[in-house]
Amino acid sequence: MKVSDFMMSPVATVGPDTSAAQAARLMLQEGVGCLVVAEEGTLRGIITDRDLTVRCLGRDVPPETPVSRMMTSSVVTLETTDDIHAAYQAFRKSGVRRLPVLDERGPVVGLVTIDDLFLDVFQRLADVLGPVAWTVLRDPPDALSPAFSPRPVRLNGREN
Repeated sequence: MKVSDFMMSPVATVGPDTSAAQAARLMLQEGVGCLVVAEEGTLRGIITDRDLTVRCLGRDVPPETPVSRMMTSSVVTLETTDDIHAAYQAFRKSGVRRLPVLDERGPVVGLVTIDDLFLDVFQRLADVLGPVAWTVLRDPPDALSPAFSPRPVRLNGREN
């Protein structure tokens, strides 16, 4: 599967001169936790709700301060054609929670979040465990069967 199958699109974007207050209002309006900072289609950085809290409010920075002063400018990105495993690897190596997705021409066309990958993992787990669960529900072990012999649980050296 490709990154493009998992990305959210379109992405909420602001320019580097956008104020922190405007960015916060846009996040609220769009229901997002980050904004891509771009200028003339070129990725300049990313600003998250946490950045606004820690780098702006936490340091008593005026709300009219441009996001370029508090954004993360060294952004880890993905390509639309990357395999989804590249996203897993990028999250693991970078420790970030959001990765902008670029197309071959360069502009940001989407965003993949760690939550998107959690949903993928949970879906894969459900796909594997679903049939097993239905088998157990359909044919539960017989409590009187010799194959079903519950073992006592030991806690703190005592059987319970």
